[in-house]
Amino acid sequence: MKEYDVAKIRNVVCVGHGGSGKTSLCEAMLYYGKATKRLGKVDDGTSVLDYSPEEIQRKISISLALGHLEWKDHFFNLIDTPGYADFVGEVKAALSVADSALIVLRAAGGVEVGTMHVHDMAVEKSLPACVCVTAMEKEHADFWSCVKQASESFSRRVLPVIVPIGAGDTFKGVVDVISKKAYLYDEHGKFSEAAVPADVLAQVEEAREKLMDGAAEGDDALLEKYLEKGELDIKEIMEGLRKSTLKGAVIPVAAVSGHKGTGVSQLIDLMTMVLASPEDRGAVKGTVPGTQKAVERRPLLDEPMCALVFKTVSEPHVGELSIMRVFSGKLEAGSDVQNATGNRSEKVGQIFRLQGRDRVDVPVLRPGEFGAAVKLRGTSTGDTLCSHDDPIELGGIKFPSPVLSEAVRPKTKGDEDKIATGLSRLKEEDPTFSVVVDGELRQTLLNGMGELHLEVLVGKLRDRFGVEVEIAKPKIPFRETIKGRAEVQGKYKKQTGGRGQYGDVWIKLEPLKRGDGFDFVDDIVGGAIPNKFIPAVKKGVEEASKEGVLAGYPVVDFRVSLFDGTFHTVDSSDMAFKIAGSMAFKKAVLDAKPVLLEPIMEIEVTMPESCTGDIMGDLSSRRGKILGMDAHGKMQTVKALVPASELYKYSTHLRSMTQGRATHTSKFAYYEEVPHEFSERIIAESKQEKEKE
Repeated sequence: MKEYDVAKIRNVVCVGHGGSGKTSLCEAMLYYGKATKRLGKVDDGTSVLDYSPEEIQRKISISLALGHLEWKDHFFNLIDTPGYADFVGEVKAALSVADSALIVLRAAGGVEVGTMHVHDMAVEKSLPACVCVTAMEKEHADFWSCVKQASESFSRRVLPVIVPIGAGDTFKGVVDVISKKAYLYDEHGKFSEAAVPADVLAQVEEAREKLMDGAAEGDDALLEKYLEKGELDIKEIMEGLRKSTLKGAVIPVAAVSGHKGTGVSQLIDLMTMVLASPEDRGAVKGTVPGTQKAVERRPLLDEPMCALVFKTVSEPHVGELSIMRVFSGKLEAGSDVQNATGNRSEKVGQIFRLQGRDRVDVPVLRPGEFGAAVKLRGTSTGDTLCSHDDPIELGGIKFPSPVLSEAVRPKTKGDEDKIATGLSRLKEEDPTFSVVVDGELRQTLLNGMGELHLEVLVGKLRDRFGVEVEIAKPKIPFRETIKGRAEVQGKYKKQTGGRGQYGDVWIKLEPLKRGDGFDFVDDIVGGAIPNKFIPAVKKGVEEASKEGVLAGYPVVDFRVSLFDGTFHTVDSSDMAFKIAGSMAFKKAVLDAKPVLLEPIMEIEVTMPESCTGDIMGDLSSRRGKILGMDAHGKMQTVKALVPASELYKYSTHLRSMTQGRATHTSKFAYYEEVPHEFSERIIAESKQEKEKE
């Protein structure tokens, strides 16, 4: 493959709502760019980019995938991403290495919830963007409605550049608004140039006026000429449109059919013209490892090597592939590099350029290029690879936090180690889930981005590692505490012949403020209990507090004062005083008004204003306390405190209630007393579980 100047490279991430046709569009671009020999179909399972068993079975994208094509002296790296919210981590990873975004709208769907989310993420990354209205051949396709919705929803000015001739069954070609040329397509996806049809001429003229206006804003000299003459020539429109797009002032729009290929060539021409090269994006910023000193790398071959690993894939018979983008310098097969994130050296063996699952061996990756290295043993997703002589750390990738937890257990006893191994391997591929082994509640928690996400992970465990697991509702880590005070005696006396056991203590139990934990006070005077036995009393109290008297949950936020007792010169021992301390504590808790505590989560829900009433009402029904509400553009954010026990599968419920238009985050806030009516139920359930054991 020929070497391309960095100014001729286009690194484009394809994003959009689930089911909008991103993968089909990318397949069409690869096919018409002659990078693949057949047009892959998602529904047929022949897609180059959706190649994993899970994706073929479900007919959706689950992981990001790379493809590339050459087009009129330019080189495109395409990153196809999933559209479902459960796999948003893949989108975050792709956006971290792309230079531009292609936002895909379904012609019959317009701007959907996922569209807004990915548009906002692209804006956050300051990525230039194009909009593609695809599936124009489908029933109810409406290009101009999509343009209107995008204009109302996006923060940038939306300008139609490639407009359709017809829609649905009558979609037969497109018009390039800049050149005012029409391109008519036959049933084989081949096009011929033609005059602009009379029935779309008025729309083309109107779009061209707006296009000149938007293009003129990209350059002061062009603006001056446009204001003076009211007209720009083709070259000037193209120049101004590119500058305005790169500034993030406008978003060009094109109409296509990914399935039929109509308009795909014109779309790639548009992307070639207006989207950013690595040179346009400029230097990447980072820090010197171990310091806060800022450094940067320009996309030049003679700069020190710098690359970011943004995806890890486990391939059968190959091992782990570390997929990366090189930002500066060159990465050569066989070279020794530094992992600045992990502070270790890595030996780079083979390097591949990826076309979906297919791999092509290459000797070197240059600035702006993508590739994969095999078996980098100490390198994970988000790590920076760089030269030893001039290291840089790029700061990794900020992945979203999990929003759903499920308890998992093996269907077959003895498979615990296999589960741990499998989840550890899957974690390398997908940093958006986490595993927590809760020793207190004896459960393993799988935390992910949604039900579909966890379903896919469980499927991978089964198919790749041969482990069947069951999913159950997670147990809630309740706590117990006291509201009153008590003074009690704990006396342990045992005589079994020979030396006996004797320990006698008096303790005072009193509550502490929430979150203060456990405090032990030695108030013994006059040697009522020898000093050597006092630590044993404390240990007995601590061990007894791990299992409360109400429902068996740990007791928290209390002070125990040891103020009196007796001992036997022969029969007293550490064990006897430990048991006495434990007995005294359990008795004292029963006398000190014990209550149950539940974890309270601080939750933030972001949604369209129209959903505010429903969501606030739903949170209140979950015993939530509304803290406040803030406006963010057209979205509202509600903050509330909600008991953890009321949030099981909340992410699924929220998506259903708002048609996927709302998102949420949650974090632990504090523990609070459980209302009496709920407390009785929890205690009863706990007793039933213990009886089963």
